[in-house]
Amino acid sequence: MKFLFDSDTWQEIYGSIRKNKVRTSITIIGVLWGIFLLVVLLGSARGLENSFNKLFGNFATNSVFVWTQSTDTPFKGFQEGRRFRLTMNDIDALKSEYSDEIKLLAPRNQTNNLIIKDFKSGNFRVSGDYPILDEIQKKKLLYGRFLNQNDIATIAKVAVISEDMYKQLFEKDAFPIGQYLKINSISYKVIGVYKPSSTINFDGDCAYIPFSTFRKVYNTADKVDWMMITANEGTDIEQMERDVLLTLKGLHNVHPEDKRAFGSVNLGTQIGKITGFLTGMQFLTWFVGIATLVAGVFAIGNILLITVKERTKEIGIRRAIGATPKSIRQQIVLESVFLTTVAGMLGVILGSLVLFIIDMAFGQGADAALINPTVNIPIILIAFVTLVVLGTLIGLIPAHMATVVKPIEALREE
Repeated sequence: MKFLFDSDTWQEIYGSIRKNKVRTSITIIGVLWGIFLLVVLLGSARGLENSFNKLFGNFATNSVFVWTQSTDTPFKGFQEGRRFRLTMNDIDALKSEYSDEIKLLAPRNQTNNLIIKDFKSGNFRVSGDYPILDEIQKKKLLYGRFLNQNDIATIAKVAVISEDMYKQLFEKDAFPIGQYLKINSISYKVIGVYKPSSTINFDGDCAYIPFSTFRKVYNTADKVDWMMITANEGTDIEQMERDVLLTLKGLHNVHPEDKRAFGSVNLGTQIGKITGFLTGMQFLTWFVGIATLVAGVFAIGNILLITVKERTKEIGIRRAIGATPKSIRQQIVLESVFLTTVAGMLGVILGSLVLFIIDMAFGQGADAALINPTVNIPIILIAFVTLVVLGTLIGLIPAHMATVVKPIEALREE
């Protein structure tokens, strides 16, 4: 290790670099570009992943939404175009038949209504729900609480409203909990205020009231507008969707091959597509980054081979006056490691700076496209160490070429 602290060694490296400034700069840029791309692409991929997680953060991602439409095939005496609705019997049947697969099942009813608070009013969506909805789509409460089972059992006239509804119907800074508003000319006590998701929000600005209260007030009997189903972990969500739809078709005398009778959205499938895209992008990022790194390292090897060729006479003189093959080899390898290390450090610094700029430009606000685009320190260290190791190995080639030159032949070199 003594040669590392030998000033003559570093003077020779400096002299070699100074003589070939343009060539050395281009070589460094090649390696710098490789680790720069790796850092920026990995950071951007992480930013997309973070945005995706935020997008679906409030939802149980292995969920299926099901509703009825109209039939497209005659069946058992029923004509094409028949319309029908889901019922609570369907809910009970699904819970019984798929007890092992279904974790959560929330029947829902919705309508639009004028909501009045003193002299202020507005048209909003009103949704009859069970407390279980908060487990499928977690609500961020600003005041109070969400619906509970006691509200269902007592058919309570209570409501959980959105932040925008609160701002529109209440005086500024008024405390909403315990106050009353009118929906469909019936008074409801406000028990909670929630902040809607800024990304995925199926309900919009909505007043949630107990399912039992909705059923009584709007006289829906056992009818259900639509349902949200969440599967247990490990369940094939696509197969469960097919099974549920087939069961519902049987319950409502719908042809098994009818494609229009039921509408459904499989959140798990959609998320799987996005996850697959993210995985593919990460693989491509690693491939491009590593390929560029390797190309840059080979460029360093090539520049050193040319340097050795140009310095053949110098090497011959050094050999003639007593320099050992080991010392020459060490100097060539050290030059390779030095160039690789400098390029790697510059690439990491520039990549981090670009990620910072990306975060400032695209990672701020509720609609951020890339949230916290960063790269884990261990990944940076692994990439950097790999770069240095490759630089060392590639430096052995020109180092070997330098040591096999015979002094007498080197001195004859013009």
